[in-house]
Amino acid sequence: MRSALLILVAALVLAGCGEPVAEREPTVRVSGTASSSPVPGAPAPDGAVRLAVVTHGPASSKFWAIIRNGVESAARRLDVLVDYQSPDEYSLERMSALIDDAVATKPDGLVVSIPEPGLAPAIRRAVKAGIPVVSINSGSGQFRRLGVLAHVGQEEDRAGLEAGRRLAKAGVRRAICVNQQIGNTGLDLRCSGLEKAMKEAGGTSRVLAITDDDPGTPERIAAAVASDRADGVLTTNSLGGLAAADALAGKPVKIGTFDLGPDVLKAVQAGRIGFAVDQQAFLQGYLPIEMLALRARYGIFPSQGDVVATGPHFVTRGDAAQALELSERSIR
Repeated sequence: MRSALLILVAALVLAGCGEPVAEREPTVRVSGTASSSPVPGAPAPDGAVRLAVVTHGPASSKFWAIIRNGVESAARRLDVLVDYQSPDEYSLERMSALIDDAVATKPDGLVVSIPEPGLAPAIRRAVKAGIPVVSINSGSGQFRRLGVLAHVGQEEDRAGLEAGRRLAKAGVRRAICVNQQIGNTGLDLRCSGLEKAMKEAGGTSRVLAITDDDPGTPERIAAAVASDRADGVLTTNSLGGLAAADALAGKPVKIGTFDLGPDVLKAVQAGRIGFAVDQQAFLQGYLPIEMLALRARYGIFPSQGDVVATGPHFVTRGDAAQALELSERSIR
């Protein structure tokens, strides 16, 4: 069997044809490769296992590119066909429709992220249809009551708590949590975890709402720090971390951020950001494909109802160089 990795993007298919291009989400279809070592006695796959993945992360996101890399790596390694889709822009309505579309194809398993409770009806429909579902990234507090078999990711409240404790240990008592997507359950839990850590240390925290596409974000962070006389900032994604590093350069304010990326890791190396929380996005893509493929082929699966924790891990100045090398390969 030849290796086959096919990325189908509607805009590229029609490029150069001189006709208007209809907007649709990028579709990534991945099939396996015989270059991997098959399990002795395993049935010949050849399309026998077909999985669907629907996430809320846009195709343009560097973070979600790591998750997709994990999905593609697992699909090639395990000889399964995977159809990966996500909305062009964050939209629960569009994501619900993509889940329904995936269920209609009757896959052997479905992987979803659960950024908000509003996705519950679509996920319950998938479960009712008899599709085994595993959630990733967002949804650690919701998946069990939806009938989802397992969640692969970090428990966000715990991650926020541990990040907050690191800031508190560094002397922070007045913190700001910079959140780029208020209403996203996972991000909100990161901020509530920070709040718990500050209370433990006798301090306070508050949330600053921003958006990733606002060029005025650094100025807003600087203004919030000044008005609150804050001595620490925790951002819920890497873009916010870079904005905070720019806004607070040269000021005695401790900065921590969630998620990695080459620019963030260079900032950690330079001491502009104190630490970055690594939730190991590659594993969030790889592990659910492996879990569902094994379930489809052999009926085996980890303990149902459990969180398969991929984080939090903390990258600091001492190990940023190694993480940077892997980040540039879309692994960390």
